[in-house]
Amino acid sequence: MKKIVVLTGAGISAESGIATFRDANGLWEGHDVMEVATPEGWQANPALVLEFYNQRRKNGLEAQPNAGHLALVELEKHFEVEIITQNVDNLHEKAGSSNIIHLHGEIFKSRSTIDSGLIYDIEGWELNMEDTCEKGSQLRPHIVWFGEDVPMIEVAVEKIADADAVLIIGTSLAVYPAAGLVGYAPSDCPVYLIDPNANDLTVIRDNVHKIAEKGSVGVPKVVEELISNKN
Repeated sequence: MKKIVVLTGAGISAESGIATFRDANGLWEGHDVMEVATPEGWQANPALVLEFYNQRRKNGLEAQPNAGHLALVELEKHFEVEIITQNVDNLHEKAGSSNIIHLHGEIFKSRSTIDSGLIYDIEGWELNMEDTCEKGSQLRPHIVWFGEDVPMIEVAVEKIADADAVLIIGTSLAVYPAAGLVGYAPSDCPVYLIDPNANDLTVIRDNVHKIAEKGSVGVPKVVEELISNKN
């Protein structure tokens, strides 16, 4: 069975009502990203950081997968599909996809501040001060902040290096190290770039098919094409 690796970014989640990570002014939902998405911000004001992610989590509970997410579930019925997402929401899980690598963490999980191996599911949407791990340390959002290592990047590289086709959905290809992943795909591997701004984005490789449409429109079309041509 052919292996298809899918790299998703903020665009596919934005269609489901989840705000993109930051605007041109470096703000995320009105907050300076340095205050809410860095280890330094956490050290300076953990209560603010917790409340910020509580609100993102609350919004995330209401968000539902769109046609782009659902098309990837259909793709999984015909191919071996691995989704590598830069998004911290759980929309791929809600849709029913099976194999998902979260490069930047998961908003519905928390982890210990003294033992990064202690990770917990968050029931509901609140994570508060004095919520602690089993070792008694404050829990923090299970998010990869600016300045932190991306622990799943090597796993992602291994997956994409073994791909028969790659789909890139809803990303500007500007955030590294995720943006560099496509460079690890085999040279003869077709790449489908699905984004409203696809024609303005540069992918330095051959065999790139650009679909300048939002994910909810472009992904079902590409999935239908891949399924039709699989034999």
